[in-house]
Amino acid sequence: MRHRLERYFEFEQLGTNWRTEILAGMTTFVTMAYIVFVNPSILHEAGMPFKAVVAATCFCAAFGSIVMGAFARYPIALAPGMGLNAYFTYTVVKGMGVPWETALGAVFLSGVAFLILTLLGIRQLIFEAIPQELYAAVAAGIGLFIAIIGLRNSGIVVASPATLVTLGNVLAKNTLVSIAGLMIIAALLAWKVRGAMLIGILATTILAALCGLTHWSPETYRLGDISATFLQLNIRAAWSLGFAEIVFVFLFVDLFDNIGTLVGVGKKAGLFDNANRIPRIRRILLADATSTIAGSLAGTSTVVSYIESAAGVVAGGRSGVTAIVTGLLFLVALFVAPLVGAIPGAATAPALIVVGSFMMSQVNEIRWNDPIVAIPAFLTLITIPLTFSIANGLAFGFTSYALLKLLRGEFRRDQWLVYVLAALFIARFVYLGKD
Repeated sequence: MRHRLERYFEFEQLGTNWRTEILAGMTTFVTMAYIVFVNPSILHEAGMPFKAVVAATCFCAAFGSIVMGAFARYPIALAPGMGLNAYFTYTVVKGMGVPWETALGAVFLSGVAFLILTLLGIRQLIFEAIPQELYAAVAAGIGLFIAIIGLRNSGIVVASPATLVTLGNVLAKNTLVSIAGLMIIAALLAWKVRGAMLIGILATTILAALCGLTHWSPETYRLGDISATFLQLNIRAAWSLGFAEIVFVFLFVDLFDNIGTLVGVGKKAGLFDNANRIPRIRRILLADATSTIAGSLAGTSTVVSYIESAAGVVAGGRSGVTAIVTGLLFLVALFVAPLVGAIPGAATAPALIVVGSFMMSQVNEIRWNDPIVAIPAFLTLITIPLTFSIANGLAFGFTSYALLKLLRGEFRRDQWLVYVLAALFIARFVYLGKD
């Protein structure tokens, strides 16, 4: 049985083993475990029961990650997406006055739209339409994105009204613990210690506890709590024409965030084949679509692929076993949620910074001496972290690439989808620019 599983997950071809995959799955989980409480905190402001959303978050992260690992066989973990949960709460529910049940209905419809687009092969076409030259830029841009999140969570970088960002108080306990954690992980990696990321995160958590930076919340959580949100969505209300805009935003942002994450993690993990394509792309997209549908039914906002999956990849994860381990740990997390919540941002921030540094190696693949490639690549790379959106980075890079091709007189009919997507991105910029 063990050898059959190893063949199914292609251990030999990928150069991996059970120990590496399990450690990688644990690393990914610990890095993204914050979602167990952050997602419910945001959706609770929309009026949703906190404990029910904790259960729904753990269930959907487990479901999505296990499906991705077992069906698509990739080390990519899924969970309710940050950004889309804020859009759900603050724009749709609070801003438009839409009941959360109806907003869940809109998430369901966007998931069904994902599924239809995938089955028709349209999402695959969109993925293949992205210029190969931008793949490395997306990966490096996501690296900067992950790093800036880590720098912010550590307190090393803080907001500034005068200069946008500036150096934080490096003598603050949270920041000192993060810096110590960064040095621990870096030293372990330098000594080529297996499980360096996971060991570093756990060591930093212990250090944070000694400094009084961990928060213990001895509450009991159980799967039965999900009953308060399970099947509470209102699809009929969301089907009305007035909610078409909401459904489109869920669809559009998730579509391009997922493509960007897939490209970034895929490049780092070496998942692209010789033709620069990702095998089993249809399975990946099906796993994503079904997870969003499952999330809406369980009671949470759109489920997406997580950029923190790169932490597991850096730790050596290459197969679907990494994602399965992450998913199983999310199931366990529901029953030991207070322990998971005790892992502070100061402990995970160093790991994110290190992951970001590893992903920057992709810039070597960009032809910086060719303006048609270099300028769109740079725009992609820089706007992903500065706008806090993978979709925005793709939009800037993709649109500038298409426009430069046109201005140089290199329009080709067989690349019609490139120009259609560029037009959609421009329409999106116009829509976002409206007062």
